[in-house]
Amino acid sequence: MTEPSAMDVEMSADTERALVVGRRLWQQIQLRQHSGATTGHWSPGVHGLLDYYRGNHNLRFASDQFSEHFKKRFDGFTDNWCAPVVDAAAERMNHIGIRLGNDTRDADTEFQRVMEENDVARGTSEAFTVMLAATRSFGLVWGNPDDEQTPNVTFEHPEFCALARDPETRRTTASAKAWLDDQRGFLTTYMDDFVYKWQWAIPKDNDPGRPVDWTPRQPSSDDTWPIRNPLGRNPMFEFRNSTLLDDKPLSDISGVAAMQDAINLVWAYLMNGLDFASLPQRLLSGAEMPTMPILNNRGEKIGEKPIELSKFLTDRILWITGKDAKAQSWPAAQLEVFESVIGMAVDHVSSQTRTPPHYLMGKMSNTAAESLTVAETGLVARVMQRLGYATKPLREMYALVALAQGDEAKAKAARSGHILWADPQYRSLSQKVDGFSKFASGGMPLRWRLEWYGLSPAEVERTMLMAKDEAETLVRANPVPAAPGVPLPRGNTVIDLAPDKALASARPAEDPPSPAPTAG
Repeated sequence: MTEPSAMDVEMSADTERALVVGRRLWQQIQLRQHSGATTGHWSPGVHGLLDYYRGNHNLRFASDQFSEHFKKRFDGFTDNWCAPVVDAAAERMNHIGIRLGNDTRDADTEFQRVMEENDVARGTSEAFTVMLAATRSFGLVWGNPDDEQTPNVTFEHPEFCALARDPETRRTTASAKAWLDDQRGFLTTYMDDFVYKWQWAIPKDNDPGRPVDWTPRQPSSDDTWPIRNPLGRNPMFEFRNSTLLDDKPLSDISGVAAMQDAINLVWAYLMNGLDFASLPQRLLSGAEMPTMPILNNRGEKIGEKPIELSKFLTDRILWITGKDAKAQSWPAAQLEVFESVIGMAVDHVSSQTRTPPHYLMGKMSNTAAESLTVAETGLVARVMQRLGYATKPLREMYALVALAQGDEAKAKAARSGHILWADPQYRSLSQKVDGFSKFASGGMPLRWRLEWYGLSPAEVERTMLMAKDEAETLVRANPVPAAPGVPLPRGNTVIDLAPDKALASARPAEDPPSPAPTAG
């Protein structure tokens, strides 16, 4: 029996370490899925936060008596204010590209091509929405076997990904992506040098605390395990919402959840009042409690039993006998108070999240553009803050793309590149045109003005080419020599200061001198 080589011992130790790291990341993923609540009033974890964004709410804060009789009536009803709070910011986080340090004018065209191939505009839009709602989202860059110069860029759900960071440098040391099917679990652990793929059988009782045996996973066509990481760097990056200098990012809707539940409850009370108290109410007095007979098998009355009040509540039918029975009534309930309570709660949501009131209530009438700009100041500030959170992950994404293309110098430049964003401040067309003209009169270059106006890098380049073609079209290719002050032939617009000889040839002949006057 031969002794194991040093390489075998080293690989075995690395595999054992990768297994430990993978299990820890899997525990982190499970913990993130099912925990994270600060109160017992709203669903915890990533799944619960995204449920609030989707509008999947449960009726909470209701009294036991109300829940017993009416809770099922309002299953599926939600008045979702969480979605506009997230969408108001996410729709203004429009990533355009990256400008590298050695190019001060345009976004990098090669990066733009790779981003277009991978539909990164849509991917980042969804990733930013998930980040704002569920505290974080992830992205992954990996080589493309069909085109080595066009790496694959994907964006991942936070319920299935996790990162491990060095506590001192905060650099990513490992990452994992996991998923489950009916019978097996899968996890891929990404290290700087190797990628380890694992699988395990899910216990029949699906007990997450029961230990399971992880085994290597590899395709039948490839015997290599683990596979070498060609990037030499962890391929996963993370978008994290605002943190308190810890690893617990905050959600933009975590503070809205309780108010959302209160609004839904008030709506339930209102709709219940519309059903039961919107019409004049009546009271019967002087009558005995209604009863119903108890019959035997032959249909003979053998007793009586009182009728349950809940039956009158649902059937809305009541028979009253007796000469002393009297009916009284009082006016219908005033339900406007519910509307004012809901409006006040929505105003609280607007104030807490810096979401403009017109995004929530939709009350706009002859509103000046300047007034809307002032109303959106808080939202723009919130978006600018979130853009800062997303800048470093996007730089890492571009660096990973460059590494996948084999360009380490470009990857280094990307880590300090300038991320380009669309202006988060909305402006009316008249405001944009007015600003464009004023910047032109102030001497700002056309390319800068086009970027400020909001055109994409491709549109900026297209417009610059059109401007150049237009200038060349208006100017004749072969200028006509002419002296200053001499009219040009029709259709010529350029004067060429030719040599003196040419100027002399172009100068019109002088008029002959007038003859001297004669006497008489």
